[in-house]
Amino acid sequence: MSKHDKYSIENTDYTIGQDNVQKWGFDVHNAVFGVSAGLIVLFLAAILISDPATAKAALDSVKNAIVNKFDSMFLWAGNFFVIFCLGLIISPYGRIRLGGKEAESEHSTLSWLAMLFAAGMGIGLMFWSVAEPAAYYTGWGGTPLDVTPETPEAFKVAMGATMYHWGLHPWAIYGVVALSMAFFAYNKGLPLSIRSVFYPILGDRTWGWAGHIVDILAVLATLFGLATSLGLGAQQAASGINHVFGTQGGLGLQIGIIVVVTLIAIYSVAQGIDSGVKLLSNINMIVALILLVFVGAVGFSVSMHTIPTTIMGYVENFIPLSNPYGRTDQAWLHGWTVVYWAWWISWSPFVGSFIARISKGRTIREFLIAVLIVPTLVTTIWMSVFGGQAIHQVMDKIGSLGQNGITEVPLAMFQMFDALPMGTVLSVIAVGLVLVFFITSSDSGSLVIDSITAGGKVDNPVAQRVFWAVIEGLIAIALLWVGGTQAIEALQAGTISTALPFTIILLLMCLSLLLGFRTEKYK
Repeated sequence: MSKHDKYSIENTDYTIGQDNVQKWGFDVHNAVFGVSAGLIVLFLAAILISDPATAKAALDSVKNAIVNKFDSMFLWAGNFFVIFCLGLIISPYGRIRLGGKEAESEHSTLSWLAMLFAAGMGIGLMFWSVAEPAAYYTGWGGTPLDVTPETPEAFKVAMGATMYHWGLHPWAIYGVVALSMAFFAYNKGLPLSIRSVFYPILGDRTWGWAGHIVDILAVLATLFGLATSLGLGAQQAASGINHVFGTQGGLGLQIGIIVVVTLIAIYSVAQGIDSGVKLLSNINMIVALILLVFVGAVGFSVSMHTIPTTIMGYVENFIPLSNPYGRTDQAWLHGWTVVYWAWWISWSPFVGSFIARISKGRTIREFLIAVLIVPTLVTTIWMSVFGGQAIHQVMDKIGSLGQNGITEVPLAMFQMFDALPMGTVLSVIAVGLVLVFFITSSDSGSLVIDSITAGGKVDNPVAQRVFWAVIEGLIAIALLWVGGTQAIEALQAGTISTALPFTIILLLMCLSLLLGFRTEKYK
């Protein structure tokens, strides 16, 4: 790194970890950890004394106001992030290597892809790959672009809209955060933290309260997003267990699932990335591939028909779905697309931070192709196989899903499996996959929160990583215990609301990243 590099660590007096406090076996950033922990305690206290229905109504009103008023901003920001990332892939900046010219990758390409995919979206594909295409096709919750339900055009638009929500846009959002953090950490020697991205704009003020606030928001969005997902995942896993084994487990089963997931996540996070997260992510991808291949083979003709339909639906409707103006499907737009965009943005500090942590040694071009293009291709196949099978069951009135449509979202995948050979075995595999996806989300999230609250340090005491894994589980259990689904949905609404400030933060990240690139030798 050149001594004349404007944004290198040599030109700031800040030392990684200088504001940290070492006490009780912890090594934490004084302000970020203290304020974050205090706000989390207040939140837990509020959960225990409040009425979940009232809290949900209040937070829903905030979320709905943001979604309705800032819908255009969310859509245009998402479009910009896609263009920005694709532009970097073909630009000369794509030759820059994260960590410098001599940096080497720390993980094999397959393990790297498995980890970023498991953290970024794996569990969502389990939850929505059947329910979402079927919902759009039947008009459950409205139809995209006001297409007539249960028509050939509805089939194409349903698959295209599903891919629109799970394709380039969300991964571009993650890519902006991940690339920004990785570049300033590995090429400029700054802490692996959200605040470091803004050093070209803020200078040494980055290490003051402006940076503290950014990191605290990132911690809260990550923690509450993970707790929400743990709660929703426990409900899906419990629904699957009840469906497969004919049990009647309710709240107790859901809490038991969270306890088991949290205990395994604690063990995994204590082992670190190589022996914990990477191992589980590789297992996840193998099991997911087996499930995908079996379902695809059973419905081979359906899958072969649906894959090109999905691609064409995605390509043909990409621009109409990206345009917020003159839409006649406002209810669908606000209820699905804008909420999705807000959710991806609110999750970007978590997923982006984790991807950044595991991506040293990759060129920017390689990084963005892996983060944008590869997951989009994999998701196209996954959604086509599972969503196509679901829609064809609806078309032919096969099984519970085909005859009754979407009744409960957590049950949709298991109902689809019922109509396939070896449906019970598939459901058991799916329950296990859901659980392992949640474990990888929990332990990777714990690593991210630990790093942010430790001032960007990544080699911290095991007790800290365990602490955050426990906190995630406790929040999810408290939500279910006090208010069940209403409390979980209330927290989800609150998490989505954080997307508004984070949209501005991400746009500024793009500017800051370009300023940083200008100081880097890449020719």
